[in-house]
Amino acid sequence: METNTAPVEKFSSKDLVTDQDVRWCPGCGDYSILKQAQTVIPDLGIPKENIVFISGIGCSSRFPYYMETYGMHSIHGRAAAFVSGLKATRPELSVWMISGDGDSLSIGGNHTIHILRRNFDVNILLFNNEIYGLTKGQYSPTSETGKVTKSTPMGSIDHPFNPLALCLGAGGTFIARSMDRDPKHLQNILRRAHAHKGTSLVEIYQNCNVFNDLAFEVFTDKSTKKNETLFMEHGQPLIFGENSDKGIKLDGFTPIIVDLTNGHSANDCWIHDEKDRVKSGILTRFFDNPKTPGHLPRPFGVFFVEDRPCYEDGLQKQVDDMTAKRGAGDLDALLRGKETWTVN
Repeated sequence: METNTAPVEKFSSKDLVTDQDVRWCPGCGDYSILKQAQTVIPDLGIPKENIVFISGIGCSSRFPYYMETYGMHSIHGRAAAFVSGLKATRPELSVWMISGDGDSLSIGGNHTIHILRRNFDVNILLFNNEIYGLTKGQYSPTSETGKVTKSTPMGSIDHPFNPLALCLGAGGTFIARSMDRDPKHLQNILRRAHAHKGTSLVEIYQNCNVFNDLAFEVFTDKSTKKNETLFMEHGQPLIFGENSDKGIKLDGFTPIIVDLTNGHSANDCWIHDEKDRVKSGILTRFFDNPKTPGHLPRPFGVFFVEDRPCYEDGLQKQVDDMTAKRGAGDLDALLRGKETWTVN
């Protein structure tokens, strides 16, 4: 494959705005996510014609209409298949998959698992609002137990998916979480996701103000955010709290909250290591109900990063090796085959 060394033509966030009316409910968290993507992408050094957004079905999946790039609004739960096929045949493209918790974790759960284990060099933005919004408010795979919706009038009896624990278990090589109401954090995570060579999955807490309003309020409201969220940085101690006065310490493999103003210091705290799969797995299990006394804070940031060969690179190597061995292929000859027969 030839490398294009021509300078990348500069463009701005305004150049990524399309002529389509944005059809999300007023106040939807999707507006913020769209804005952060349009803010970050012009600075990534990618030619605009090499950027592709592919989505499944759902409110989030209208995203490609609002990005002035190539894109596709595909099939419910099957965006990963389209993304995989495109990346396999056009590995030079920057491919972004847009999906929701219902799209990627229900009908598309199988496809999500396999794109993660194959490790295509793509970016998956998983909008999680813990509800089916487009179909008007049924419970989703991430809705909490007891959730009362149109499809669960007596409350859901399902145990919800923990998306990042699932993705880590599927072999994801970049696992992160951010939220729609923290623009700077989301922008930084999008940059990190793009920089990673492999499948980057970013779960984004996204408020559905019509069917599941304030589902993440405890993590976004100024009065509670500092005590309920844990913003992780590689190589730094896990500290949170209104005055950075609480920390997370490991007692064996059990995380406990310690008071940094009473007998403990930052030196006692767990140091975040993005490459530690075991500890990253523990962090994905910080999934307590915020209403539970003594619950752990919800982590945000990069949970896990691993360097592993990408699927499209291995595929291209097979093609190159076979071409070197047998020469360039001839499709007509292949279709004709090596054997003929006569029908009397």
